Amino acid sequence: MHKSRLAALVLDSKVDDIEEANTFWEQALGLECVRSNEEWSSKYSHLNSPKDQPHILIQKTTHESRVHLDIETDNIAAEVERLKTLGAQVVETFQRWVVMEAPTGHRYCVVNPQRQDFSDSDNVNVWE
Repeated sequence: MHKSRLAALVLDSKVDDIEEANTFWEQALGLECVRSNEEWSSKYSHLNSPKDQPHILIQKTTHESRVHLDIETDNIAAEVERLKTLGAQVVETFQRWVVMEAPTGHRYCVVNPQRQDFSDSDNVNVWE
């Protein structure tokens, strides 16, 4: 048995400087952009969305701009296998997440729990 749910909408942004995307999405959605001083801050940031809503992440990419979903789970391997039985394919496996592609051509990531209420939430899917 494992659990999963939608964790985040990720705004993949093909820009020279992530600040271009940060400023646009912050103003467009009326949500504060949280910037970091960490080493990876030139590639990742997030909008301060309400706690009961999925995260909205901003990611600087080299591929064309698009939106992808992150599915959070307490068992990445089990969730990947479940999604493969539905027709999804693994595109690439990283240490902390797996990039997958749905039969519809949409890409998404399977990640560890991202939202603080994952383990004690009634708002998760439980899979046998």
